[in-house]
Amino acid sequence: MTPTGGTAPEPPSAFPWDDALALGLGRLHWRPRDFWRATPRELMAAAGLTGARPAALDRAGLRGLIDRYPDPQDRDPRDPDLQDPDPQAEA
Repeated sequence: MTPTGGTAPEPPSAFPWDDALALGLGRLHWRPRDFWRATPRELMAAAGLTGARPAALDRAGLRGLIDRYPDPQDRDPRDPDLQDPDPQAEA
């Protein structure tokens, strides 16, 4: 109980320093000087962790792209870009 008779609010959780350091110094490759000058909001924005993310491409979306951008039919089938890199992969 508090002196006024109510209950004390929950203490805030500790800042996740290990995660923030791993993100800033490890994943983003920031120099320590730049990391310590950034705000948590800047760190999250640089990592792309703010705002809504677009949905992942599903089968229908892929089919739509294939239909919209078909491969040209006049390509030489001997073109190395058209060859399966590992013919045993489907076996």
